[in-house]
Amino acid sequence: MSSTPPLLPTVEIATGDAPELAIIWLHGLGADGHDFEPIVPELNLPFPARFVFPHAPVRPITVNGGMEMRAWYDIVGFGLNVRQDAAGIRDSAAAVTRLIDREIERGVPASRVVLAGFSQGGAIALHTALRETRPLAGIMALSTYLPLGESLPAERSAANASVPIFMAHGTADPLLPLALAEGSRRTLEALGYAVDFHVYPMPHSVCMEEVAAIAVWLAKRVA
Repeated sequence: MSSTPPLLPTVEIATGDAPELAIIWLHGLGADGHDFEPIVPELNLPFPARFVFPHAPVRPITVNGGMEMRAWYDIVGFGLNVRQDAAGIRDSAAAVTRLIDREIERGVPASRVVLAGFSQGGAIALHTALRETRPLAGIMALSTYLPLGESLPAERSAANASVPIFMAHGTADPLLPLALAEGSRRTLEALGYAVDFHVYPMPHSVCMEEVAAIAVWLAKRVA
């Protein structure tokens, strides 16, 4: 029997008292919870929000020669037919679910919690939110893809069948090609999810036009 995962260490930024929205934002491979701190003032949200930026555990990464770094799961290789680290993905999903639990304990209902992430973090956000049994405010998946998509039809939760999904990707992404994100979008739409899909002329990163679109989308979650 699996035990409850320990609470992940986090960086937190509150833009005001009594947050109307909690955004749990997961970093990419090799980064940490500080990575997206600078984006908070750039969003300039017109309502109080709490940003929760967790640190992923440190683990060896196969494609990087076994080098240890912060990561949500191992990466054996790139490509659609490469074996995915299902155990690592599910472990991280369980840890992120604990963060959702904590927001609810702190007075923010699940319906006001957004799961967000960049690259690996975005993959975990998608995986976790679509299986979450409590309706969430939304999913923000940046420069990423849908992991373990083959198991989603059997595992997805009816509670988030209509969850708003914001996806954004760069046309010049050398790590995760745009075609990978587009394939994930098609998989999601085939299952009935509505995906707000944005494409920008950028590499594996975030641009200011994208930040502006994120701010508009987040404001709609509390409208």
